[in-house]
Amino acid sequence: MFSVRGPGKQAAGQQMDRPGTGLKTDAPDTGSPDTGSPDTGSPATASPDTGAPQSGGPAHSGHGHGHGHGHGHGHGHGHGHGEAEVGPAGQPAHDAAHQRRSRLIALGVAAVVIITAAAVYALIHTGATRSPGTHKQGRGSGTVAALKILSVTPGANARQVDGSAPVMVQFSAPLATGSPEPVIRPAVAGTWSQVGNDATFTPAKPFRPAGSFTVQVPAGKAGVRTVGGGVLARPLVAHFTTRGYSATRLAQLLGQLGYLPLSWSPAQDTATRAEEMNAASASVSQASLAYDPPPGSFTWQPGYPSVLAGMWQPSHANLILRGAIMAFQSEHGMLTSGTVNAKLWAAVFHAVKKNERNGNGYTYAVASKALPETLTIWHDGRVVFRSPANTGIPVSPTVDGTFPVYQRYRFQIMRGTNPDGSSYADPVSYVSYFNGGDAVHYFPRGSYGFQQSLGCVELPYSAAEQAYPYLTYGSLVTVAG
Repeated sequence: MFSVRGPGKQAAGQQMDRPGTGLKTDAPDTGSPDTGSPDTGSPATASPDTGAPQSGGPAHSGHGHGHGHGHGHGHGHGHGHGEAEVGPAGQPAHDAAHQRRSRLIALGVAAVVIITAAAVYALIHTGATRSPGTHKQGRGSGTVAALKILSVTPGANARQVDGSAPVMVQFSAPLATGSPEPVIRPAVAGTWSQVGNDATFTPAKPFRPAGSFTVQVPAGKAGVRTVGGGVLARPLVAHFTTRGYSATRLAQLLGQLGYLPLSWSPAQDTATRAEEMNAASASVSQASLAYDPPPGSFTWQPGYPSVLAGMWQPSHANLILRGAIMAFQSEHGMLTSGTVNAKLWAAVFHAVKKNERNGNGYTYAVASKALPETLTIWHDGRVVFRSPANTGIPVSPTVDGTFPVYQRYRFQIMRGTNPDGSSYADPVSYVSYFNGGDAVHYFPRGSYGFQQSLGCVELPYSAAEQAYPYLTYGSLVTVAG
């Protein structure tokens, strides 16, 4: 606030308005009325009858009645008709004082207006700290910052993706509560969650192996949005393909169930984990392990020939594993094709859960063309059968190689064409096909141990009857010589 001062003391060295004169003096205030002459600045002598005005006190001019003004509102009374005290330029003293007060009031009002305007400006431009939900202003635009996608995992067009891993979308800012979520196509059961700027999709069970999927992030007003209201300018569409389940994991499980000439055990530090998952046999856990097998070791059962061990490659498809798959399919009433598909994996997971082991054991057979020709069978690591045998004649030889048994008959009329072009239709027994039209079976001959057949491995009746139970679906037969 601003106020007009009374006749109190001024600080030393300050200028002081002289009442009734408009003149100033630099003389220090002594606490008594000024006596200086208004025209000379020097002390005035008292001359009450001269009519000259005195500053700082009552004004007397003859016998008139006038008014004098000091720092306060003092009044001077005289007698007669003298003139009132005047200010600069001949103005009356009371008018000059009034103008000074008006100017002071105007200046005070102007100062208040300026200070108020400054406070409002400061509040607007440097106001309180913005709350987390305040919209981010663009550079002079006043618009909300656009939302951006910084990364997507798996990346666009990614292949051989681990289907047990989550899908992650990293945004430039956190999404608002209630914001639309990205979408997985085809639809996959699971949940989206958010930590910071990352939105993560965790599938209820791993993605289908060898499947194609799409991540779609909607844009615009109907799309994802930030806490501050920012939206995507354009939608995102990213495709990825999952890899197939691991052949190693399939071998581990089939080894546990007795379909291999090897056993498998988890590494010591992962044994508890594997046991828990196998015991729980939850499809989610088993599927996750099918993508990412636990460490462990395979151990060969003793007694098998070294030629069989040479076929084993646990991390890749191989004949031993294919034979084991066919044996499993046969045991579970499935088509014995050796094909690995979702149905097979589901059945294996179920068998592990129920601990449904191979009821036939493991069989391996070798048909040797070295004279005398023989057929030898190993079962669960032991030689259980050996007999003279016949293989194909030179014009229709038995093809060398290793093949799994894929079809069996207790009795059959075998039909075909002889080398001379004639046809045959022969009754045979205990038939186990392993390579095209080649099979192990009974066929009557006068003797055995050398080339006589059109490609089959022929046995005497009693020998064929004994061999037949071992040569189950998936059993490997090697022809060598």
